[in-house]
Amino acid sequence: MSRLARPTDNRVIGGVCAALARRFGTSATTMRVVFLASCLLPGPQFLLYIALWILFPSEHKVRTSAW
Repeated sequence: MSRLARPTDNRVIGGVCAALARRFGTSATTMRVVFLASCLLPGPQFLLYIALWILFPSEHKVRTSAW
């Protein structure tokens, strides 16, 4: 599994679905469809997306860091 970081390519809004898709080995389109389907259910999906957008570092920041 790869590290969770929002990619600089294949982003639509924030890159959260693309990062999760890369982590779990699926396509970004599949992850986006799953997210949109989950929005039909009651719950804090949009708040979770925004929180993950803030918490996941951008890929170019991960590449340039010393760690």
